[in-house]
Amino acid sequence: MKNFLLLFSLTLLILGCDVKTPSKQVASQSAVLADVVATVTISNPSEFERKDELMWLPLERLGVLKAPLSVWLKDEELPSQLVDGDGNGSIDHLVALVDLAAAEKMILVVKAQPSTLSIDSRTQAEISIKQGGAWQENKYIGGQFVNVDKLIAPKQHTDHSEYIRYEGPGIESDKVGYRIYLDWRNGFDVFGKSRPALALHKVGLDGFESYHHPADWGLDILKVGESLGMGGFGYWHGDKVERVASVDSRAVSILQNGPLVSSFAIDYGAWSVAGKRVNLRAVFTMQAGSRLVHVQLQADEAIEPLAIGLGKAPETVLLSGGDDLTGHAYTYLGTWGKQSLAGDDLGLGLVFKRGLRTDQTEDAHNWVSVMKSPSGTLDYYFLAAWSGEPDGIKTEQNFNTLLEREAEKLTLKLRIFIDSQLSATLRVDQPSAASVRILAERLADTEYRTKAKALRNGGWDPERDRPARWEYTTGLLMQAFDDLSGAGADPKFAALAEQIIGSFIDEQGNIASYRKDVFNIDDINNGKMLLRLYQRTGIEKYRLAADILRDQLSHHPKTSNGAFWHKQRYPYQLWLDGVYMGMPFLAEYSKQFEQGESFAQAVHEFEVAKEKLSAPNGLLFHAWDEKAAQNWADPKTGLSKFHWSRGMGWYAMALVDMLEILPEDQAELRAILQRQLTELAVVLVRYQDDSGVWYQITDMPDATGNYLEASGSSMFVYALAKGINLGLLPETYKVAMMNGYQGIVREFVSLDPDGDVHLNGICQVAGLGFGRDGSYRYYQSEPIVADDIKGLTPFIMASVQISKLLSR
Repeated sequence: MKNFLLLFSLTLLILGCDVKTPSKQVASQSAVLADVVATVTISNPSEFERKDELMWLPLERLGVLKAPLSVWLKDEELPSQLVDGDGNGSIDHLVALVDLAAAEKMILVVKAQPSTLSIDSRTQAEISIKQGGAWQENKYIGGQFVNVDKLIAPKQHTDHSEYIRYEGPGIESDKVGYRIYLDWRNGFDVFGKSRPALALHKVGLDGFESYHHPADWGLDILKVGESLGMGGFGYWHGDKVERVASVDSRAVSILQNGPLVSSFAIDYGAWSVAGKRVNLRAVFTMQAGSRLVHVQLQADEAIEPLAIGLGKAPETVLLSGGDDLTGHAYTYLGTWGKQSLAGDDLGLGLVFKRGLRTDQTEDAHNWVSVMKSPSGTLDYYFLAAWSGEPDGIKTEQNFNTLLEREAEKLTLKLRIFIDSQLSATLRVDQPSAASVRILAERLADTEYRTKAKALRNGGWDPERDRPARWEYTTGLLMQAFDDLSGAGADPKFAALAEQIIGSFIDEQGNIASYRKDVFNIDDINNGKMLLRLYQRTGIEKYRLAADILRDQLSHHPKTSNGAFWHKQRYPYQLWLDGVYMGMPFLAEYSKQFEQGESFAQAVHEFEVAKEKLSAPNGLLFHAWDEKAAQNWADPKTGLSKFHWSRGMGWYAMALVDMLEILPEDQAELRAILQRQLTELAVVLVRYQDDSGVWYQITDMPDATGNYLEASGSSMFVYALAKGINLGLLPETYKVAMMNGYQGIVREFVSLDPDGDVHLNGICQVAGLGFGRDGSYRYYQSEPIVADDIKGLTPFIMASVQISKLLSR
C-alpha cells in the first residue's frame, strides 16, 4: 500500500499536481511546472574547462521509477540517455552531456517528456561472431560475422580461432577504441583512430590481419604479447601477474549500446587461482568524448592481491602521479613513447584511487599496480592517446597533463545537487514537533533497514568496506537512534543501539577490536553509549568497558599545555574532532563515578582549543600541531589553513553536550564554556548562507568547488537547538536554527519512489596528514556522499532537539 500511495503521488506530480517548492531555482526556469521532475544544479570544481562531461542522475534521486525523460538548459535540450548503471538489467540513471567552462555553474531541469533531440552516436560496444560456418578443431571455417547481445565462448574457442571478430568484445568512444581478448590471454588492446568517429563495426570484417594495417578508420596500434596490454587485470603472485587464463567459462553480454554510454560485461566462471575457484564479473563502460574505460570488478569472494598493469615496451618513459594524497584521491600510472605498432608515439595510462594501491612494482612483461579488494570489488580506469590521431597528443608533457586532468576530474567530481518534485513533498512551511520527528524517523528507518544492523561485531561496515570495528561512527549512530526512541519514535532504534554496542563487549568488559595502545581519541566516543546503557540497565559489563576507556584517557599523551593528542600516530596534534570524541565522555564518567574530579580537565581541552585554534574572524581552524612539523601546519603557528565546517560542528556539539553534563554548582567551569558557546553562535549566524545552511569551507562561499555541506550544517543546527532548549542561548536564535533546519531539508533531504528517505551532500571524511595536506583543494577532493553516519546522525540528533523545542 505504501508503494502504491507513493507512486500515485508521483503520478500526480508528473501530471501537474500543484506542489509548492521553496527552490527559487525552479521558478527561474521557463519550463512548465507540470513537466518538471527535478531541478539540477551543476558546477565545475576545476579551474579548467570540462568539455563533454557526463552528468549521472540516479532515477531515485529524480523521484521517478520509469518515465520518458529529457534534460533542458533553459529552452535548449541537452543530449541524454537512460542507462543501466550497475549492469543488473534495469534502467537506473539518466545521463546528460554538458560542457562547463572553468568554475562554471548551471541550472538544468529534467522533464517528464521524451527526448526530441536527434544525436549522433558517440559510443559503441559490440561482440561479433561468425554464423553459417563450422568448427574444424580450434578454427571456425566459413560463415559471416553477426553482432550478438550475448555470447558464451564455445570450448573450441582460443586465440586466433577466427570465430570472434577481432577476437573479443570491443568498446569505443569517438576518441579511441579497445578490445578484450576473450581467451586465455585476457589482454587489452587499442585501436587508434585516424578520425574522431565510431569505427568498431568496420574492424576485422575482411580477415584477422586487416586491422593491423592502416585503414580509413585507423588501425590496431598495440602489441599485447604476453603482457596485460592496455590496463588488464590479474592475480599478483609476488613476482609476476597471473592473467585470468584458467577458467571454466567466459561469457559476454552487451549491457548498453547507446549514443552517450556503452558497456559490456565479461563473466569469468570458476577462475582457478590462489587455491580457489572464483567467479569474477568485469564491467567495461565508456562515455562520449572520453578516452577512459571504467572497469568494475566483482568477485563472489575476496581474492587478494589483484593486480592491474600496462605492458612494457622499449623506448618508453614511465609516468607516475602523486602518491602523497588522500586515499580517496585518484592518481595514475602511464607510459609514453614509441610503443605504437605504427612506429610513432603512444601513451597508455591507468587511473585509480591512491588508497587502493598497496605496491607499485613490475614483472617481466608489465608495470604492475598491486591493488586492495577486501570485499572482492575493484574499480579503476584505463586510457590511451595516440600521436597519430588528427590533432592528437604529440608530447610526453601533454600526455602527462592529460593524465593529471583525468585524475582531477575523477577526484573532484562535478558538483551535482538534485531538487526533485517528489522530495519537495517532504517539506512543510511551518514544521511542527511531530513533522520534524517523523522525518527524522523515516531517515533513521532507511538506515536501520539498509546498513545499521551490519555494524555489529563480526559484521561488515558498508561505509568503510571492511569488517565492522569499534568505530566512533557506530557509537554516534547508536546514540542518535537512542535519542530518537527517547523522543517517542519506535523503540526498535534504542533496542538496536544496545544490541550493536553490546556485541563488542564481553562479560569482563573487554572491547572487541579496540586497542588502547594506539591512543585514538575517536575510540572514546562510543563510551557515551556505554554510560547510558549502564545507567539504564545496571549491567556491569558496560561499566567495566567504560572503565577501560577512562583508563586510556589517564595515560593518553598530551601536548605541553595539556590537550589530548588526536592519536598516537598524530603526535602533538589537537583536532576539533577530538574535543567532541573525548571530553563529554570524560565529564559524564567523572560525574557518575569520580564525584566530578575530572571536570576541570575536560573543560581545559576547550580552553586550549579556543586559545590555539581561534582566528580573528571568530571561526576556528581544524587543527593545531604543537611542533609545527606537519605539512599542513603553518611553520610559525602550527595551525591548519582553513575553517572546515564539520570540524567546528564537532566543537559546537561538544560545547552544548558538556554544558548539559556539568552541574550548576560548577559555575566557573560552566562560565568558560558558556562564553565560548555565546561567541560561536554569533559567528555561526554571520556565516550562515541565504539557503539556511553552511559551506564546506565556512568562510569561502565563492571559491571554486566549494559547496553547501550537510554534516557541518546539521551539527550547527543541533548546537543552536540544544543551546536554546537548555537555556544557554536566547530564543532569538530560533530563527537561524529553523532556517538551518529547513535549509537542510530543502538542500539535502531526498525521497525515493520506494519511500526511502536520504540525506545527501555529506563530505565523506576529512582529516590531516598521511596524504591529507590541509589545502583548499584537499577539502574539496573528499567524496560527497549520501547517508554517511557523520552527517545523518547529527541531523537526527538536531531533529530530536528541534522537536523538543517546538513541543514546548
